[in-house]
Amino acid sequence: MIKKGMKLYSILYGACPKCHQESMYVNKNPYALSEILTIHDKCSHCNTRYRMEPSFFYGSMYVSYGVGIAFAVAAFVNSYLIFESSLVTAFIAIVATLVGFMPIIMRLSRNIWINLFMSYDKSLVKK
Repeated sequence: MIKKGMKLYSILYGACPKCHQESMYVNKNPYALSEILTIHDKCSHCNTRYRMEPSFFYGSMYVSYGVGIAFAVAAFVNSYLIFESSLVTAFIAIVATLVGFMPIIMRLSRNIWINLFMSYDKSLVKK
């Protein structure tokens, strides 16, 4: 079970990496494409600034490559090895997976990136 206080909670839910009390994103739905990367300037609970410096999230592009590869490998294993499809069908499954999950991959990459630099601080949680 994933609970507040775990890095995985912040990564999967897009919560503030310091207090886990609110979403970093203005719109929690990753498929609202016009607001996919729009984040709050800071957390309203603990005042953590999400953009530590200009262009901070450019580093998430490197993480995005790895996350995209993981999704592509999962699509290949599912289509080619489990369902025993042809290579062409497996290729189509990979492309469809990467396009369909693009908003989720982008947000996951940003969440992983910011969580590399910030950790949960239970003293910030209001009881």
